[in-house]
Amino acid sequence: MIFLPFRWARVAASLALLGILASCGLPQIGPNKRQIFAGSVQREGDAFIVSVNDRVTEATAVTPALGFSDEFRNAGLLGSDTIRPGDVLGLTIWENVDDGLLAGESVNSTILEEVQVDGAGFIFVPYAGRIRAAGNTPDAIRRIITTKLEDQTPDPQVQVRRVAGDGSTVSLIGSVGAQGVYAIERPTRTLSTMLARAGGVTIVPEIARVTVIRGGMRSQVWFQDIYDHPELDIALRGGDRVLVEEDTRAFTALGATGGQARVPFESQNLSALEAIAQVGGLQTNTSDPTGIFVFRNEPAAVANVVLGRDDLVGAQRLVYVLDLTQPNGMFQARDFVIRDGDTLYVTEAPYTQFAKIITSITTPVSSVNTLADGVSGN
Repeated sequence: MIFLPFRWARVAASLALLGILASCGLPQIGPNKRQIFAGSVQREGDAFIVSVNDRVTEATAVTPALGFSDEFRNAGLLGSDTIRPGDVLGLTIWENVDDGLLAGESVNSTILEEVQVDGAGFIFVPYAGRIRAAGNTPDAIRRIITTKLEDQTPDPQVQVRRVAGDGSTVSLIGSVGAQGVYAIERPTRTLSTMLARAGGVTIVPEIARVTVIRGGMRSQVWFQDIYDHPELDIALRGGDRVLVEEDTRAFTALGATGGQARVPFESQNLSALEAIAQVGGLQTNTSDPTGIFVFRNEPAAVANVVLGRDDLVGAQRLVYVLDLTQPNGMFQARDFVIRDGDTLYVTEAPYTQFAKIITSITTPVSSVNTLADGVSGN
């Protein structure tokens, strides 16, 4: 007879625990599917919840538009001998007399090591005066100087050679083998050859971005596109600045995944399936393959297409739902494009919550049973 009250005590304790669990809730890594759907616009929330299908993947497949503008792509190659303002020339002048205009006694040649072309495109040569250099080749400048001097000294011989100078250099900075200022020469007149001259890129090529700054213009391309699309291998201009940097896009992974962190992109285009794999995949014991969510602030233009509307203005909160258990769920996850700033969230499987309930009940009840057995033993 003494055991009956304690059996009722066990039942009462179990019911009490169920009541506590129902009122207080269980620990969880984040919202479950029911809680996320409760925040939908259809239920007076502030987010549109959209199940991903082929139409949605096509409407949301927006990737960064990188490419050089027409001003960059239409610029022709510079002639390797064309002189420009800022260039530096080296001049050597021979005179067919012992005591010439420029050369001293017993010396029949004069070397002018560095003669810079001024901003207006001119150089100054003693006894020849101010000479137009910009737009001419070294050979044309040689003929001009010779003509100017031949009336003053017999049979002058002139050599003009082009030194790099400020007017024909490009600055390369960022993730390149050797940052520095490089002259535009015959082998390095295009972007790809200049990058090669600087030792190439030192980051993963798939996520390397190349920015070219020319005066007030700026354009950016993917490093690999320079080689995949020849029209993007643009001709360089003196004063260009070339910046190579790593892609800064990232998404945030949360929930029942292999890792919870802010994750940088590892390729130009990243799918939801690749993003899941990038953080270690789904967890066998805890992840719900029917509850994969992508949270995003979607531009109105895209949101209107996705929702079949035309009245939305400004960025909209959209929650995309992926179900890998559907017949083509894996394909849809493979085709759905992840964008910069997205939050990828995987809910826990219902079994996980059920297991938590069972554990929460059985552990305290076991303690009650132990106590009851102890009392009954007395």
